[in-house]
Amino acid sequence: TAERKGQKWVSDITYVRTLQGWLYLTIIMDLYDRKIIGWSMSHGMDAESTVIAAFKMAIKNRPVNPFELIFHSDRGVQYACNQFRAYLGRYNISQSMSRKGNCWDNAVAENFFKIIKSEMVYHSLFKTIPEAKVAIFEFIEIWYNKKRKHSYLKYMTPEQFENLNQKIAA
Repeated sequence: TAERKGQKWVSDITYVRTLQGWLYLTIIMDLYDRKIIGWSMSHGMDAESTVIAAFKMAIKNRPVNPFELIFHSDRGVQYACNQFRAYLGRYNISQSMSRKGNCWDNAVAENFFKIIKSEMVYHSLFKTIPEAKVAIFEFIEIWYNKKRKHSYLKYMTPEQFENLNQKIAA
């Protein structure tokens, strides 16, 4: 859990099947409001097109205060590589990684993938990669962040929760 925005981010990578091949989806979620603040969709699993692309989006969408953010992920090579660790270092972000072989340490990110797959991906046959990209974009930006209610957020959407707490803080 997190007491405010920009305190704890979680991230993970999954894959989505299309008839043209695999599409890799990387997400970054702020634990405070469960909002997906950064994401990327790529054809490969290199750090630049997965975690670094999602991180760049997250930083634009939700600027961080140095030394206040913990970035948590599994132990995937994209998160452990020097290239990504250098990005975290530039922003003075602490890195946390799950214990080896323990998916429960990154349960919130894993749960998002369960949601997107059970509510959309498993009910779709994507003929093309662009078709999958549009569907994933709409799921994240139109449905999940703006319309899907979360019991953790007292049955508000991530956007409603964020807006309510901005008003309270002001």
